[in-house]
Amino acid sequence: MARPFLSVVIPTYNEESRIQRTLDRITQYLATREYQWEVVVSDDGSTDGTSRLVEEAAAINPNVRILHLAHRGKGWAVKNGILAASGEYRLFCDADLAVPIEQVERLLPPRLQGVDVAVGSREQPESFRIGEPGTRRLMGRLFNWLVRAVALPGLSDTQCGFKCFRAEIVPLLFERQHLDGFTFDTELLFLARKMGLTIQEIGVEWYYGDGSKVRPIKDSLAMTRDLFKIRRLHFRASYYREYPQ
Repeated sequence: MARPFLSVVIPTYNEESRIQRTLDRITQYLATREYQWEVVVSDDGSTDGTSRLVEEAAAINPNVRILHLAHRGKGWAVKNGILAASGEYRLFCDADLAVPIEQVERLLPPRLQGVDVAVGSREQPESFRIGEPGTRRLMGRLFNWLVRAVALPGLSDTQCGFKCFRAEIVPLLFERQHLDGFTFDTELLFLARKMGLTIQEIGVEWYYGDGSKVRPIKDSLAMTRDLFKIRRLHFRASYYREYPQ
């Protein structure tokens, strides 16, 4: 098969209740596109039936494959999935499809040109947030304020699970990724900015759903610690052995 134009990477951890529906929706949509594509499910050590369901889907559709990993976190799953993918453009999206797969065209040529990292954003003028509880919204904005203060001034939404990367810059970023947890998005964008890559936020529609793996208090504290870890790694030049700032 020719090199895919688009790889869709789905990090999963115990997603048995919705992974079949998610794969059906993604593959049915991509089958209508004129470009070549693949779906890589990067499974973070699920203990339920997630792997079995994906393997069954892959047996039917050769464009679908699964990557089996030990359990270490969402960032770990995304990192390995993106590195294992082969597309010219590599999107990761969450298994709940909070951002509908149809919106991937906003992050790809011909609609978007000359961008290394396209960031789906819930905070652009053309964005929509549907069904989000007020407390969840407040937590997100507080964390984003901290992100901008500590690591990424000027970016309005670093945590939306819908981002696309040009293949050429994937090794530069993902082989230097240290964080395995939920703050990996911020780390990748921090690295991209320090390396002079082009980043553009694109407004998307985002639908709140139940079943989030984020634990509000415990994970918020861990993500805050990770922000300061990014700064420490930067100041120690741990990221830049071959690419000085």
